[in-house]
Amino acid sequence: MRMPAEWAPHEATWLAWPHNPKDWPGKFPPIHWIYVDIVRHLHTRERVEILVEDDRLHRRVQKMLADAGVDLERVRFHRCSTDRSWLRDSAPSFVASENEVAAVCWRFNAWAKYSNWLKDVLVGRRISEIARTRAITPTWRGERVVLEGGSIDVNGAGTLLTTEECLLSDVQQRNPGFSRLDYEGIFQEFLGVEKTIWLEDGIVGDDTHGHVDDLARFVGPRMVATVVETNRKDDNYERLKRNWQRLKNQTDQDGKPLELVELPMPKPLYFRGVRLPASYANFYISNGLVLVPTFHDPNDRIALNQLAAAFPDREVIGIHAVDYVWGLGTLHCSTQQQPAAP
Repeated sequence: MRMPAEWAPHEATWLAWPHNPKDWPGKFPPIHWIYVDIVRHLHTRERVEILVEDDRLHRRVQKMLADAGVDLERVRFHRCSTDRSWLRDSAPSFVASENEVAAVCWRFNAWAKYSNWLKDVLVGRRISEIARTRAITPTWRGERVVLEGGSIDVNGAGTLLTTEECLLSDVQQRNPGFSRLDYEGIFQEFLGVEKTIWLEDGIVGDDTHGHVDDLARFVGPRMVATVVETNRKDDNYERLKRNWQRLKNQTDQDGKPLELVELPMPKPLYFRGVRLPASYANFYISNGLVLVPTFHDPNDRIALNQLAAAFPDREVIGIHAVDYVWGLGTLHCSTQQQPAAP
């Protein structure tokens, strides 16, 4: 079995509706309407599966979506308690073969940083049950594997992107004692990966400590969109330059060179003195559509145009993310795709 590329046909997109104001302190009310906007675009292309905390939130969200013109026949709600709404990391990674779709249910420990994850650690199994897919529980060297979906990106043909900062650093260490070879073995066994490309560090402000989905993403079997910083004084300049050089020298699983698409970075975005992980690389690919975070920045237009050129068969739409990113994530962090059944 192999993890399909994000642009492969979807059965559905999964979301968990935000319910914890502490995730966006001082900016929580607008977040619900950002999620409404996400569903408004997605539901015309594929079914949207939404986890809600309780019946009260269910009723409120239904009304908000109906007010925004969403066809509720294209949306399904499921009662499921969560600590946070970042399903890219707590939901399963779906894999597929010629005969089935299965859910790889990683262990989740809140990025080895936060203490409240006992609800989120159960989300993978719950989604697998709802989706009626076989659940796979990855273990390696006798331990359940901790992994977040935002730490990996695949081309669906056997190549995976990740970062050393996230998986090999002793800071926010997910799996103490695991080596580069251990992770490559895990990716091969559970995701069907033949080649792992290791980048160095993620972007400044990323509290996951180096997720690749703010840094570099496959937009085709051999095409990678990666962020670059042109301001030499910016803290991201050197780290993004080093990653660009690594990608330039890399090939896919068949030994063919990668084609690189340059995405700009928005100007540094701060709130309450905190630099936020604002990145155009945190886009989400759905059926016929690419949703891209935008930041009221001149580079919004450049990023949208670059991704439109990379996806000529898809509509590319910007989603306002200045408030959204105060939660330290945006579109890709919130979503999880379920591949279409064979």
